Amino acid sequence: MTGLSGLPPPKPIPLKDRASLMFIERARLDVADGAFVAVSADGTRTHIPVGGLAALMLEPGARISHSAVALAARVGTLITWVGEAGVRLYSAGQPGGARADKLLWQASIALNSDARLRVVRRMYEIRFGEPAPLRRSVDQLRGIEGVRVREGYALLARQYGVNWKRRDYDPHDWDASDVPNRCLSSATACLHGLSEAAVLAAGYAPAIGFLHTGKPLSFVYDIADLWKFDTVVPEAFRIAGLHAKGRLHMTPDRAVRQACRDAFRRTGLLLKIIPQIENVLSAGELPVPAPPPEASLPAFQDQRTTGDDGHRG
Repeated sequence: MTGLSGLPPPKPIPLKDRASLMFIERARLDVADGAFVAVSADGTRTHIPVGGLAALMLEPGARISHSAVALAARVGTLITWVGEAGVRLYSAGQPGGARADKLLWQASIALNSDARLRVVRRMYEIRFGEPAPLRRSVDQLRGIEGVRVREGYALLARQYGVNWKRRDYDPHDWDASDVPNRCLSSATACLHGLSEAAVLAAGYAPAIGFLHTGKPLSFVYDIADLWKFDTVVPEAFRIAGLHAKGRLHMTPDRAVRQACRDAFRRTGLLLKIIPQIENVLSAGELPVPAPPPEASLPAFQDQRTTGDDGHRG
């Protein structure tokens, strides 16, 4: 059951009008009386406005029914199954590339070395507020960005009084990392979840990246990096600093999630992220490919979605 009897089925709403993320652990997700609910071990029901969220992150101990998955899909809310603190991604509920025209455009830019370099240069300019150095390859720009990111980590560590050595974590062994690295991992996991929801909502493929390549979420990492130092990285170091001073009254990963949620709201990230994806890809200066003349058009035209281009509802 995906709706109330006698009422029209729910429709997606644009990502810019949604809240960001919700993490679920040790609960069963189901649809009861037409509502998306989380049922705890003692039977307590908590209603979740699933259509108003960008993504649900299901941690160990969470279970979900077929009806709940169907309702989330109908309203265009991404469901991901993740490890502890959201760091390790096991699966996601929607495939990428829901729009063939956008998928072909994205792929054509990635396959054109000049267009790809222009996109990488645009991303560099957005991240650092200045044009990328001239006559640099993608690999060279990747190296320059890596140096600047490490310098940014060191600067924030000094600002918040964090004992920072280097970025070091094992996604298969959460407890092997120190607290600053765990805070940073939790923070970037939040941003990656939100970025993946935006990439899918816009109709693109998460795997076709430009600076990052060879990973299932390469484009997600590209987009997330545009906002990382404006949103989640400072919050991760701030929480790590509070923990080091004994001034944190909850687990660091929980505090990081709450801080990231507030940072997403404060910066208006959901309003900006899809337009920025289009801005980045337009730097490739390639047209959206036209369908081949022999292509067979759809037998039935779908109604215009109320959500974003990649929503299927």
